[in-house]
Amino acid sequence: MTPTDPAVQAMLEGRRADTGRRRQRVLAALADAVKDGSEASVAAIARRAGVDRTFLYRHRDLLGQIHAQAAEPPTVPGGRGPAVSRASLQADLAAADARTARLAGHIRRLEARLSEVLGEQVWRESGIGGPDDAEQLQARITTLEQQVVDLELTLQDRDDDLAAARAANRELMAQLNRGREPQPSE
Repeated sequence: MTPTDPAVQAMLEGRRADTGRRRQRVLAALADAVKDGSEASVAAIARRAGVDRTFLYRHRDLLGQIHAQAAEPPTVPGGRGPAVSRASLQADLAAADARTARLAGHIRRLEARLSEVLGEQVWRESGIGGPDDAEQLQARITTLEQQVVDLELTLQDRDDDLAAARAANRELMAQLNRGREPQPSE
């Protein structure tokens, strides 16, 4: 068999015609997917056109068209604009999650502040709360704390003086007692 052989030529023509029909089915399936807004993946188009996915991978131009269509947002049937895609839903969900987290943090801060304000109000209204002149009391506490520190230092000085006096007294008593010791008789 040679390439010029009529049987080989017929087989080549038959193969080309089959490839052409498959290409037309793929293009029709892609156009239908665009028209009705259905999935435009390689597997979906191959299934819809009744061809094997390897056919699409052997024909790079068809594969490029499918990938380009898959990247475009699908349209709603009837041409009313783009339909909701998985990517847009995921982006909306991520934005909603972020907003929810921000609002939850804001609510926690507001609840904490409300709790503080209500707690202070109840404390004052119950009568167990402190007087309104808290600054004066705080100043008085500071003054008294300083007096306590001063008194502790004075007490420490007096304890040191007392300890020194006791030591001197013991030494004097020891000297007096040595002077009174009986002399051994000879």
